[in-house]
Amino acid sequence: MSKVAVVYWSGTGNTEIMAGKVADGVKAAGAECSVFTAAEFSADKMDEFDAVAFGCPSMGCEELEDSEFAPMFMECEAKLQGKKIALFGSYGWGDGEWMRNWEETCANDGAVLACDSVICNNTPDEEAEESCVALGKALA
Repeated sequence: MSKVAVVYWSGTGNTEIMAGKVADGVKAAGAECSVFTAAEFSADKMDEFDAVAFGCPSMGCEELEDSEFAPMFMECEAKLQGKKIALFGSYGWGDGEWMRNWEETCANDGAVLACDSVICNNTPDEEAEESCVALGKALA
């Protein structure tokens, strides 16, 4: 059985909703799923999982949240080579530049992106929730 971690940071609850839907998809596909906030996860845990879904909203000038999520993610970058991952998050402005930059970082780190990233404007609608479930299934 595949083991998948869903790791997220959420300020308003939108990315937390997305994380729950990703976890639903992982479980629906028959894999074991563990959900962590950014503060609960570290690079030390990366080897425990076959795949990791990272979720973070766009903050500031279209960047990852910088006090908890970005430091944790930068620590995990050394473990991304060959690791199956997926990315998700919400935004309130801009055009998704933070996600394109994040995908590029992950590709440069040698990560294997399991599927298209999922982004949504503010609260996830039904389509975004379905995309998050599909993302979880793709990781499982």
